[in-house]
Amino acid sequence: MSEGAADGGNDVLDRELREHGLFKWLNLDVEIVEPGHVVFELPFDDKFANIASGTVHGGVTATVIDTASGFALRSTFEHPDEAMLTTTDLNVRYVRPARNDLRVEAEVIRAGGSMGFTESEVTTVHDGEEKVVATGGTSYRLFRDQ
Repeated sequence: MSEGAADGGNDVLDRELREHGLFKWLNLDVEIVEPGHVVFELPFDDKFANIASGTVHGGVTATVIDTASGFALRSTFEHPDEAMLTTTDLNVRYVRPARNDLRVEAEVIRAGGSMGFTESEVTTVHDGEEKVVATGGTSYRLFRDQ
């Protein structure tokens, strides 16, 4: 169970991550779910690797940024399990290749009435040290009155 996942609706977010088809396939591990902040771990798997280099495919990295950001924003809703939102912009800056597990941390910058914004950082252990492999930012349309 994640550090913040036991409070209120956040346990629902934790459960959704563990049971949803895509998230289950990714094998995302929930570390922290608290209002406006989430941390996920993605264990390295050969199915995520680029053919020639064996490094994590950039699309997988973008997916975990989008997923973590969405869940961070959902955690700001009164009922996170009923929250509706959609990505309107996702940008990813790749810093270095990843050959190990990924850790993605997403932080809500602003969660307004109809728009939300996040920043994320993805790290991995590289040469024995935790290093940034990608950073990202998102914007979402929030549907609070549905």
